[in-house]
Amino acid sequence: MLNWIFLTGLLLFGSSPDIKYTPTNPPEETLTNVAYGEDPRQTMDIYLPDGRDTVSTKLMILVHGGGWTRGDKGEFNPYITALQQRLPGYAFANINYRLFDNGKNKFPAQENDMKAAVDFLMNKRGEYGFSRNVVLVGASAGAHLALMQGYKNSGNIIPRAVVSFFGPTDLEHLYKNPGYPAVPFLLATMLGTTPEQNGELYRSSSPINFVTAQSPPTLLLHGSEDNLVPVEQSKLLNDKLKKARVKHDLVIYSGARHGWRGRNLEDSFDQIKEFLDKNVN
Repeated sequence: MLNWIFLTGLLLFGSSPDIKYTPTNPPEETLTNVAYGEDPRQTMDIYLPDGRDTVSTKLMILVHGGGWTRGDKGEFNPYITALQQRLPGYAFANINYRLFDNGKNKFPAQENDMKAAVDFLMNKRGEYGFSRNVVLVGASAGAHLALMQGYKNSGNIIPRAVVSFFGPTDLEHLYKNPGYPAVPFLLATMLGTTPEQNGELYRSSSPINFVTAQSPPTLLLHGSEDNLVPVEQSKLLNDKLKKARVKHDLVIYSGARHGWRGRNLEDSFDQIKEFLDKNVN
């Protein structure tokens, strides 16, 4: 009899029902250096809002930049503060990943870490208290990883939106049209080859090649005078998204280089809020 009742429950509600977070009105909580893998770099900080639940609380995952070779999640702390003010109901996860260093952790180690971090968060969402409504935000190399996750590796969760701060979108094009002379050497070293030797690897490592009509809404933010990742990278992706009829916006900051502060940065946060309000339910 009990087994029949249990089976009936599974048929009616599914084996993994999306029920509300158990605690009543849980308080705001911050978890630092949460490990999602065995490497010391595979950690994240998690910011949980009060009153969260697994139905209505959206999750924003942030990925720092640094040319895949340096950088730290702490660089995004001011961004999180600004975004918490504009998006008070969101949970945030700010991740580190393995960096390419003297031949170690060649790409796609960073792409794999992004997938592992998302899998970890989705497996823990019942414990932490947020929904499957995920937004990915990255800067520079981190934007490349966010776009790769959103377009290519969205098996565990299809993000509701992706935000790219001046991210590389086509590595082969970037190799041949660098904004800075050292970029081709970095790409060849990190991928272990050149486009001439292994074009397929460059194509499979470029988010622009995975755009489909089902790709998530995308907000592209870029400086017109970017001296590391030329604005052409966002323009190329913008054209691809337009052809695929994916909801997207491209915001170009006149005179800005690779990153910006002040009014432009405040405007970027406002652009993110407006875009998410329109595209993430």
